[in-house]
Amino acid sequence: MNERLHSVLAQRGIPPESLAEVCEVDPKTVSRWLGGRVPHARHRFRVARHLRVEELFLWPTPVRGAQQQSAGSEPELVTTYQNRASVPRDTWLSLLKGAQEQIGVLVFSGTFFAQSNPHVAKMLAERASDGVRVRLCFGDSNGQAVAIRGREEGIGDTLAAKIRASLTYYRPLLSNAGCEVRLHDTTLYTSMFRYDNNLLANPHVWGQPASANPILHLRRADTTGWFDNYAQSFEAVWATARPWTPDQEGPSSHGQD
Repeated sequence: MNERLHSVLAQRGIPPESLAEVCEVDPKTVSRWLGGRVPHARHRFRVARHLRVEELFLWPTPVRGAQQQSAGSEPELVTTYQNRASVPRDTWLSLLKGAQEQIGVLVFSGTFFAQSNPHVAKMLAERASDGVRVRLCFGDSNGQAVAIRGREEGIGDTLAAKIRASLTYYRPLLSNAGCEVRLHDTTLYTSMFRYDNNLLANPHVWGQPASANPILHLRRADTTGWFDNYAQSFEAVWATARPWTPDQEGPSSHGQD
């Protein structure tokens, strides 16, 4: 299955029948492309132009011969999204429900994570009860990193308030042995959402909210690459973060200093 072609069509809201018309082929032909068959060069060009993506993104250059099955031959980048709102809700839900070993979230406030799914805490608790390790790492509302980020985005203490509001959704998880919630005070270059070997990386552009920036859907390959670099950075931040103690959370002491 060509997951990238499936994903781009879904993002653009383009039905396969419409793509068939553009390429002047039978809809069954497009179905075969979605199933993994590689189109002729002229059709690849038309598809890429119509969907406004690079042809090599939809059909990476195949590795021939004995190297084809070698480690690292499978690309890590599954797909990209223009911004966080472009990620289908079903994608978030299916990744969360499908995790078997671990779920890791690294954000400042992560407000959308709960607001877009009001049952997220219950679902995380259920995954933990099934043996999945759940780790949630939010920004320290009293930390310097949050104060600096608030100034950079031009929202002042609003970010700290958003963090405190977001954390209220996860109070029920604190009594669950399989769930951990920590607070970090690090410069957050990328928000991360890990589900086993799938990771949604949300890099930050200076002065813009994370929600306005792209998302990269990565899947771990056989060799060290993007996925492992991001995963290692999560572990580094997690190691320095402190456990969340709700009764110690209060208004930021930094203000606009």
